[in-house]
Parts: sequence; structure tokens; C-alpha cells
Amino acid sequence: MFKKIAIAIGIIFALIVGALFAIPYFFQDTIKLKIAETINKNLDAHVNFADADLSLFSDFPNATVTIQKLAIVNKAPFEGDTLISLGELNLQMSIKELFKAKDEPINIQAIDSKNGYINILFNKDGVGNYDIALKDQPQTEDKQAGNPMALKIQNYKIENFKFRYYDESSKIELVIDSLNHKGTGDFTNSKLDLKTQSTAYVSLDLDKINYMKKVALTLDAVLGIDLDQSKYTFKENKALINQLPLEFDGFIQMVDAGQEYDLKFKTPTSSFTNFLGLIPSAYSASLKDVKTTGDFTVAGYAKGLLSDTTVPKFNVAIASNNASFQYPSLPKSVQNIVIDTKIINETGVLNDTYVNLNQLSFRIDQDVFNAKATIKNITENPIVDAALKGTINLAHLSQAYPIKLDTPLSGILKADVTTNFDMASVEKSQYENIKNAGTMSVSGFKYTDENNKSMAIKTALVQFNPSRIDLQQFDATTGKSDLSITGVLENFYGFMFKKQELKGNFNMSSNQLAVDDFMTAGEPATETKAAKPSDAMKIPAFLNCTISAKANIVLYDNLKLKDVSGKLIVKDEKALLENFTTSIFGGKIGVNGSVSTKEKVPTFVMDLGFNQVDIAQTFTQLDMFKKIAPLAGIINGKLNSNVKVHGNLDAKELTPDLKSISGDLLGQLLSTTVNAKSSTLLSALDSKIGFIDLTKLNLNDLKLGVTFDNGKVNVQPFDIKYQDIKATIGGTHGFDQTMNYNIKFDVPAKYLGKEAAAFLSKMSPADQEKLQNIPINAIITGDFSSPKVAVDTKTAITNLTTQLANQQKEKLKEKGNALVNDFLTKNTKPKDSTATPPTEKEQKTEEVKAKANELLNGLFRKKK
Repeated sequence: MFKKIAIAIGIIFALIVGALFAIPYFFQDTIKLKIAETINKNLDAHVNFADADLSLFSDFPNATVTIQKLAIVNKAPFEGDTLISLGELNLQMSIKELFKAKDEPINIQAIDSKNGYINILFNKDGVGNYDIALKDQPQTEDKQAGNPMALKIQNYKIENFKFRYYDESSKIELVIDSLNHKGTGDFTNSKLDLKTQSTAYVSLDLDKINYMKKVALTLDAVLGIDLDQSKYTFKENKALINQLPLEFDGFIQMVDAGQEYDLKFKTPTSSFTNFLGLIPSAYSASLKDVKTTGDFTVAGYAKGLLSDTTVPKFNVAIASNNASFQYPSLPKSVQNIVIDTKIINETGVLNDTYVNLNQLSFRIDQDVFNAKATIKNITENPIVDAALKGTINLAHLSQAYPIKLDTPLSGILKADVTTNFDMASVEKSQYENIKNAGTMSVSGFKYTDENNKSMAIKTALVQFNPSRIDLQQFDATTGKSDLSITGVLENFYGFMFKKQELKGNFNMSSNQLAVDDFMTAGEPATETKAAKPSDAMKIPAFLNCTISAKANIVLYDNLKLKDVSGKLIVKDEKALLENFTTSIFGGKIGVNGSVSTKEKVPTFVMDLGFNQVDIAQTFTQLDMFKKIAPLAGIINGKLNSNVKVHGNLDAKELTPDLKSISGDLLGQLLSTTVNAKSSTLLSALDSKIGFIDLTKLNLNDLKLGVTFDNGKVNVQPFDIKYQDIKATIGGTHGFDQTMNYNIKFDVPAKYLGKEAAAFLSKMSPADQEKLQNIPINAIITGDFSSPKVAVDTKTAITNLTTQLANQQKEKLKEKGNALVNDFLTKNTKPKDSTATPPTEKEQKTEEVKAKANELLNGLFRKKK
């Protein structure tokens, strides 16, 4: 019996499990259909989701519907803007809801979602993108009868959400990031208590001015909800802004015109620890055992209607009087802290909001610092009135507050500055409406970064004026470099508050400037983390300035430039060099050109003038010139040259991409000698050509023309002379050092060696002078480290032989003709028509004639 019962139970269990696996497949299409019907029945927007799955196991005996990648995208007037995007949406319901008829609504008991984005927008006309409910829906007696789904929620949860609110007319942008929120309550009742827990980071910008940046917010609250009256009352709550505790009291109620607010908030205690808790944890340390005196309180209210035209009246007061604090591990304390700040709106009109920082002051040792400011008219044309006055010993900051620095600061900061301006004047550069005055200085400043690069500012002095900021003095050293800078900054406030161009005009001088001191590198590699590549270098788009620079010595890579001077103009992500000159390589170089980082691939254009620079140094130490003209080790002397070159730059190092450069070079050699023995190329050439002593070549005043493009260099033909020998050289080589050059020698026959001497020895000096020069061709291939030289001597000897043969033919022909004519002249008697045997004299004449013909014919038949 027991065995049968066990078998029966096993069969029933198997059927139940099988049914639980099968049910999702039976009802999945129904669920998808009801979701689609619900969306289409209620929303006027583009809605799509990747899939909808049904599970019975995750929370049995409840069923869970999972909707993947749900997106709601607006129609006009916000066409294409995403309103809601959910990575995952889970709807929980009782299994019995699955068996309802097609026209019966499915009741949802719980909702949770992950990785969501909610984007609320208002355009200039005050229209919001969230209003996507279908209009003019017919009303029925049973409101729920036509709804495929209904909400009877008991709990809900969202994880990792981002909420963005932007109003185009007021330029207000609120971002709540990394939002996690959950609530529990019975929404089947019209009145309920909803228990909620929330964490998030809040950022707030108003017309491009940032007021909060990722402020940590925590809120645990019990909300009394009255659904009939749309009223939400704070009952029990505890909030943290960073680590500052706050308590709320009051309610928010939805009304036809908007939302009605009646809220009060305050810090539960008045300890100055509250202020330290307001500072983000990334910039502070544990508040445990911190000694404080005095108080710090935050209190305020918001009361009134939030509508399209009004905001609640509010007053936020932040106050502290004669407070102090000292961290237990630090030697110094901050004393006499006074804070008196109010943020007030007394009319309900947003533009009437104003901020009064009546006083902010503190003392560290004997150094006292004071600040005050007011901001009003915040939405239409913000007006700022501020003043700073005091002294701060930077070394004392890290001794009084746990600033997280790898190396401590040092130096004295002094300020006595006042400013009064409105944003409209800033935007329009109406400097007559801007009132700036005072000075700010830093002395004895020293800082060392994580790469052990240090910066020491001996003195920096800034004078504030209505239209500009004068940098009256800036003397600093870093690494091997020293700097002295003076100049002016214009449109400083436009740059700070409106992201406009920062304009300036500076004079810089230096005894020694090492470029490496101003370069940054990626993160160093560790055993667990690979080195981080440095980002592409960019010329700042906001910068519009001119720098006139002079330096006795500039160290760049392996170069040492002396007496450097010129002008640098930076604008529109482009650096323009004007009349830059330097002494280097025993001569001078002048530079005009530009570098642009505006496009994805940086580019450069340069016009360089070389004046009597040393050839060996120039073509050894400049990589680009090694490729264009590999003359190093071949010749010594001086060079005058003009080089025009353009191409792409490496985005990270801003060095020329040699494969991309194009241009031309015109050069003149001065006081030049040849290094035949130390040059592989010349040694190979010398071994093939014996009629020239390469060490005695005269290259003075030789002019060269070179063009280059796509990694290929074309050398235009040029002539050189050695004694009475002429050579014409031309050809090409690549940046990969492969080459193809042709040398055409025009050589007198006397230099052609033993084979030619055998012919020349038979000739008189007068006849030798009549010979034409012999052309000899040489072809150089291979590469500069392993050249191959081929000389066409065979053709040269053939040419010489032909000349000699032709010359001998002419001489012998002339001699033979002379002999024959002489013989015929002496024997001119008329012949008898009667044939008679020749006389002895006649026979002798015929013999001479035959010998002459034999000599000529024999010469003509010879090849040499």
C-alpha cells in the first residue's frame, strides 16, 4: 500500500512539475498579446520590447512575466527622443490570473525593473514629452472592463536607474544617477503607508552652471498615501546628503494646476560634524573621533504650488557660528568657522530666487580667509557680486584636513579680489558692465605628482581689471625647465561660465626649456593591470591666444636648440608658428607652419629654412631628414636649404607620420668633403670606378632639388665635376632605404684603364685630343646599408674602339688616296686602243695600288 501511495504521489508530482514547465509555453503568447494590447490601448508613442517570458519557478505559487529591453520613444514634437528605456521589467501575479478569460484583466501584484533610463524633457513652449497617454478615450461605466491588465501592487523595486530632467526654456537640468529604490505597500487600498528606501547621486545644472555634481543621497521614509486625494505625507523619514542627516515633515499633493508643497526639513542635531558630513567621502575621511566645537545647522521649508508658471516659496538656511574641528591624526585645527548662507524665494517666481553667502570665514594658525557673495536674477540674467580676502598657507591644509594627496602642497596664497557682473554682459563682452578689482598671488608653491615630476612657483601675481586679467608675474621651475611669463587674459568669465573662448596674449622667456617636462604619460603598468595608453593629444578648442617666446636653450628629444625665439598663435584647435628661429647644428633654422588637431587625424604644414647647418648633424639627428636625404656619413660640410613639407601626425605623440609626408627640398652644399671610406655606398661605388678619386670630389655650391611623396623621394638630376670628368646623378629612394639611382659619367678616354691604353699608345697626342669623351653609365640599387653597383664598361670600350677605328680608317684612306693620285699623275700618257702588254713601270704602279687597297680593306674588316 505504502509503495502504491508513493508511486501515485511521484506520478502526481511529476505531472505538476511537467505542467509547470508546460504552462509557460501555453500562456506565453497570451501574455505577450495582453502586454501589447495594454501598451497600444493607452500610449501614443513608439513602443517595442525584445521579448516577454513567463516563469513559474522564480516565486512559486506566483507567476513572473519578464519583459526584455522595453523602449518607449516619443512621437512629435519630440520625435526620436527616448522617454523610457528598461533593460528588464518583471511583472509578478498569481498563477490563477493566467486562467482568466480573454476579456478579463490580469492583476499585477509586484513590479521590479533593472538598468532603466527615464528622460523627461520640456521644450521652449513648455510642452513635456511625458504626456503620451491617448487622448479622448471613451468612458465606460466599468473603468476596468476594457483594460487587459490592472495594478494591485503590493511591492515594487527599481535598480540602477538614471533619471534626467531638462527644461529648455529655463535651462535647468537635473540628473539622478545610480538610482536604487524600493517600496512596500498595499495599493489595493485607497489609503496606505508606503515604506521606501532610496539611494542615488544627484547633479544639478542651471544654464550651464553646475550647482551640484554627483551628491550622494540616501532616503528611508514612510509615505502616507491617499490615492483619492493624490496626497503624499512624510511620516517617518531619515535622509543623508553625503553624510549630512536631514529630517522631512509635510506633504506633496497633486492638484489640477500642478503639485502643492508644504514641506519642512532640518538637521536632527546641531553638531558641526554635520558640516563635515556634507563633504563627499572621496574628499574626506572617517568622522569618528573628530573633535568639534560650535554648531552647524540646515533648516528650511518649501510651501506653495509647483506649476508651469510658479514654484513653491522656499527658504534654506545654512548656518554655523564660531565653530572648529580637528582630526585626531592631524596636527592642526580649523578655527573660527563662520557660515551664514541663505537660498530664498519669497514670490513663487523662479527668477526671484536668490543666494546670499553673507559670510564664510575660517582660520588656520594665524592665516584668516573670508568670502562673501550674492547671486540673484538666476534664470533671466544672473547677477553675481562676490569678494575674497585672506591668506592660506597651502602646507597647513593637509595638516588640518585629510586631503588625499600623494605629495603635500606648499606655498602661500593671498587674495584680495572683488567682482560684480551679470551674465548678459559676459556673453556680449560688455566689459563696461563688469567690475573686477584686486590681486591674487601665490609664492613658494611646490607640488610633485605621482610620476615624480615637480612644479615650483617662485612667484605668481594676478591683477583683476574690468575687461581682463593681467598676469603681472609668473616665475616657475619644473624638472630641467624655468619659465617667466607675463600677459593678459580676456573673456575669463565667458570661459568660466559660458564655455566661450579663453583669449590671451603672453610673453614667455626661459633660460632652459625641456619639452619632456611638460609631457604626460599613460598609467604605469603593474603586475595586475596593463599600462593605460595615453589619450590622443588635442589643442584645446576653447583656447585663443598668442605667445611670444624666447629661450636660450630648448631641449627636445635628443636635440639642443639655442637662441630660440618666435610667435605661437593658438586658435580653433590649431597652433600656428610664425618666424620661429633657432641656432642648431652649427647654423640657424627658421620655421613657419602649423599643427592642427581639429580632425581625427592631426596634420601639419611646415616651411623650414636651413642656413649653414652642419650636414652630418642635421641628417643624423633629425629622423625625417634621415629618410628624405640619407647623407649622414657620406659628406661633411654645410647646407643651405629650404624645405616645404606637410602630412599627418601621430595622434598620441604629435610626431610626423613619415609614410604620409609630402613636400620638396631645395639645397646648396657649402665647404663640402666626401667620406668615401666610411660610407658603404661610396665604398661600393669606388670599387667599381677606378678613374675617380671620390675623396677629391668638389661639391661646393652644388645645388640639389628633391621632391617626396608617399614614402618615395625623387632626386632631380644634378651635375658634379671631377677634374675634366662630368657626372650627372638622378633617381629615387624610399623611406625604407631602398634605392634606384643612375649616374652618367662623361669621361675622357685617357681614364679608361689598360684596355683603352692599348689603343691610345698607337696614336699621336694630336690624334688623342681629337677623341670625344666616352659616356659610362652606372646603376645603384639595393639599399643604403647594402648597395649594389653595376657599371657598363663594355659599352664604353666599344664606343672607344669605334672612334679609334673610324679615325684610323680616315687616316689610311687619306694616305692611300694620296699615293694613288700621285702615282696616276706621273703616268698620264694616253693608252693605245691596241692592247699591248704593260710595261715594267705600269706593273709597279698596279702593285702600289693593290697594296693600298689591301691596307684599307684590311682595316675596314677589323673590329678594333
